[in-house]
Order: sequence, then structure tokens, then C-alpha cells
Amino acid sequence: MSLSLLNYARVAGSGRWALGVMAGNSRAYHQKVIDHYENPRNVGSLSKEDPDVGTGLVGAPACGDVMKLQIRVDKEGNIVESKFKTFGCGSAIASSSLATEMVKGMNVNDAVKIKNAEIASELKLPPVKLHCSMLAEDAIKAAVKNLEEKRAKSDLNEAEAEAEATTA
Repeated sequence: MSLSLLNYARVAGSGRWALGVMAGNSRAYHQKVIDHYENPRNVGSLSKEDPDVGTGLVGAPACGDVMKLQIRVDKEGNIVESKFKTFGCGSAIASSSLATEMVKGMNVNDAVKIKNAEIASELKLPPVKLHCSMLAEDAIKAAVKNLEEKRAKSDLNEAEAEAEATTA
């Protein structure tokens, strides 16, 4: 049975199943991809209604991967929590999981500087899966942008309410 391009194969003599890619010849993923795929960190959702939560939703039409990454940010701009939900291959799930770990504790200004190359390098992604790390980079940027838009709208609403109160 396969999940997208991923297959499980029994590791000789170990009784364990390992994640692999079938593309002509069988190739194995790096252990970090397998770890984040089998034990994803920070899976779940945060409330979109929370004014301190930014949501990034991105997709890759070529392969069908869809990634939602959310961040909760304190008043100083530090990411205090991050969650993800990803529909896609093991590399996309691993990239999402790693991205949520990377951004936790970072200031949003630093988080948007994370490049897909950092994610791909950490996971040792094969070239054919680099788009998965690009999705993670895009999701981080989209989540920060969404948060900034929410906060700007909230600030505008507060300013309008204040202006109405002073003219009434």
C-alpha cells in the first residue's frame, strides 16, 4: 500500500517498518524525516478567532500537499505556541512538524527569515521533495502576515471606536 509516493518496507531483521520512496530504485528517507513523520510535533489547531493567532494556509498544486500552520504570538512579538495540520506526503508532514519546532520562542521578525533550505538541510530532504520545505517556509510567512493583518484591523477598529467616543 502506498501513501502518495511513500511506501513502508520492513527493515531487514528488525521487525520495524521504515518509510521509503519508490521512484525506480528504492530510496530511504533520513531518520529525521521518519521521526517527524511517525511522531509529528505540534499537530492540531489554534482558534482562528483568537486575536493573537495567525494562520497560514498554503498548498502545492503539483502534488496536492496542503499545509496549515498556526502561531500564537505574545504582545512582544514572540511565538509562544505553534500548531499544524498537513495533508500530504511524509516529507510535507515532517517539514511542517520541524517548522513548528523551529518557530517556537522566536520573534516573528526572525521567524519570517527561516528559509526552506534550512528545513530541507535539517531533514536531509532529497531534491524531489524540496517543495515540501518551501511549503513550510511559505506557511510561516503566511501565518505572520495573517497575524499582522488581524492586529492592524483590530488597531483600526480601536482607533475608530476611540474617535467616535471623543466626538459623541
